[in-house]
Amino acid sequence: MREDRCDVLVVGGGLGGTAAALAAARRGRSVVLTEATDWIGGQLTTQGVPPDEHPWIEEFGCTRGYRALRDGVRAYYRRNYPLTAAARADDRLNPGAGRVSRICHEPRVAVAVLEEMLAPYRAAGRIRLLTRHEPVAVGLSGDRVTSVTLRDRAGQDVEIAASYTIDATELGDLLELGKVEHVIGAESAAETGEPHALDGDPEPLDQQAVSWCFALEHRPGEDHTIDQPAEYAFWRDHRADFWPGPQLNWAEVNPWDLTEHRRSLFEDGSGRPDGFGLWDFRRVLARAHFAESAGITDVTLVNWAHIDYWLGPVVGVLPEERDRHLAAARQLSRSFLYWMQTDAPNSQGGTGFPGLRLRPDTLGTPDGFAKAPYVRESRRIRAEFTVTENHVGAQAREPLVGEGEFSAEFADTVGIGSYRIDLHPSTGGKRGPRTFVDIETWPFQIPLGALLPVRVDNLLPAAKNIGTTHITNGCYRLHPIEWNIGEVAGTLAAHCLDTGLAPRQVRARADRLADFQRLLAADGVELAWPREVRGLKQYY
Repeated sequence: MREDRCDVLVVGGGLGGTAAALAAARRGRSVVLTEATDWIGGQLTTQGVPPDEHPWIEEFGCTRGYRALRDGVRAYYRRNYPLTAAARADDRLNPGAGRVSRICHEPRVAVAVLEEMLAPYRAAGRIRLLTRHEPVAVGLSGDRVTSVTLRDRAGQDVEIAASYTIDATELGDLLELGKVEHVIGAESAAETGEPHALDGDPEPLDQQAVSWCFALEHRPGEDHTIDQPAEYAFWRDHRADFWPGPQLNWAEVNPWDLTEHRRSLFEDGSGRPDGFGLWDFRRVLARAHFAESAGITDVTLVNWAHIDYWLGPVVGVLPEERDRHLAAARQLSRSFLYWMQTDAPNSQGGTGFPGLRLRPDTLGTPDGFAKAPYVRESRRIRAEFTVTENHVGAQAREPLVGEGEFSAEFADTVGIGSYRIDLHPSTGGKRGPRTFVDIETWPFQIPLGALLPVRVDNLLPAAKNIGTTHITNGCYRLHPIEWNIGEVAGTLAAHCLDTGLAPRQVRARADRLADFQRLLAADGVELAWPREVRGLKQYY
């Protein structure tokens, strides 16, 4: 086994992990950043999910580092793509003109920009990037992590010792490997006091659906129909109690009122709220932005509720069961594609869109499906402070609004975020799959206490594994918030090495906390929302 050492080890190269590595390196610390796939960027890249952001993102409401990422994406298109004059002049260019975000773009472009952001630190030797490495063991001494062992695709192990270890894995893997106190699944209302938590007992195996995304273009008149998936008949006929008909169906559940909404692949021209086309929802290339001679077509990423897999969890089960559910999620996605190509009602009164063609280049895979599943829910640390629905939910806090209070204000704020509590259908545990839970929120803060494990001193979370509940994970899991969390974790690790303080000591005293918050603010981390925004609910 090889051995290595650094100041800060970041395991997981998603948005939070990349932000953590950059923050620690910026403060002069040596960093090893590891990633299980060959791409950094996590939900933005390997999982194929364009940014889910709030309405004010262009003006404020994210860190300077996250804004540099967004600016870098637009600059990449301006440098390298044959944009029309109008698109080139647009300061707020949305390459895909997707409706889900003001900056829908190709995952591979995000990878290129993130690599550019790492480049100077890698050249200086401050950041070493190990891709295709997965954690397999965590070394502990008392309440400290001493090392993490990682295994590459060839089966070779490397043990890395670090003063601080940051868990930025998609499923909170280090929490399990290191037996760090953590929570999975849905808590009960008796435990959290949340209005929308479960009645009765907690359900650890009640976890949000995963989705295996894929990239498509449409070439009318051509036939790109894939082979019929092995499980197509199952998915064609499968229906959940809460779903309007078979899962392979243009109809879906409207998350905020649980009514049936019938979608179409392309805009149906009806003008109805439920009449929009799915195609442009997460479109990452809009051909109208590019010179016609370039031959660039529309490309969309399929991450629609129709491919949500809710028949079993991927955390808290044996590896073989996890792998079985992930394989089934891929089969569901392949089956939905095949259904669209062959059996889906089309606008000509027939069935099928055979011109739908997978785009492997968009996602850097041989088949056009994402490198990894889109994971909405992870293991979560038992934290010094846990954010609940009662801190951020509009309904739960309604009695306080008349007194001018919206989301809870945290004295130990280390960032901000805004998104609805958006819980996709879940596996349900013993109760069986259950439908969406959708709750309005007020713009909120990120408390430092939610990043501090109750016991282990030198391990920090930097992804969906912070101190939230099953409910509030639904609004703290989005792209700019994950980046903010990671940036704070990396800065905190470096700050503690500089001062000799432990993370919980930083939070425990007002003067030390204020020093750290000033450090974050100087680095471009926003700690509070403008007063005029705090009372505006987050809508889709």
